[in-house]
Amino acid sequence: MGNQKSKIENQKSGILYVVSTPIGNLEDITLRALRILKEVDLIAAESVSHSRKLCQNQGIKTKLISYNQHNQRRKGPELIRRLKSGLDVALVTNAGTPCVSDPGALLINQAVEEGIKVSPIPGPSAVISAVSVSGLRAERFLFLGFLSHRSSKRRKELKDLMSEQRTLVFFEAPHRLQ
Repeated sequence: MGNQKSKIENQKSGILYVVSTPIGNLEDITLRALRILKEVDLIAAESVSHSRKLCQNQGIKTKLISYNQHNQRRKGPELIRRLKSGLDVALVTNAGTPCVSDPGALLINQAVEEGIKVSPIPGPSAVISAVSVSGLRAERFLFLGFLSHRSSKRRKELKDLMSEQRTLVFFEAPHRLQ
């Protein structure tokens, strides 16, 4: 039993790759991201059906499982167990980088707490893309993600930012822009 325990303790954990995916055009993905998605044992996707389109387009046959804001508390421990057993996992969202206004922070936090290596795989950024073509000053900007869905809270958030001198960048759903 003692010998078996030392083998388990010496077993190397897998790596959690935080992989940026295209924010519109399926060709906007890095060669490294494609290689990682092909090499990992499992892809944890915000939406399996959405990520399957990218995988099919790029010839990626890696198994996909769902990991999103609705199931993250249930699926997180399962993914941590798999990582601790030595499997490599790629975390992807529907568009862009996990944790930037998308699910993923909880899983990454759990992995860090467990001593599991977390490796970012950079790629397209909706924030940088928007700032670069906005015509606004981009030397210093403040990214604030999504504003509150509640109008009274959203008004307060905006009022609190009235004196901000930097360019402000927010995310918003197309159907809410009106």
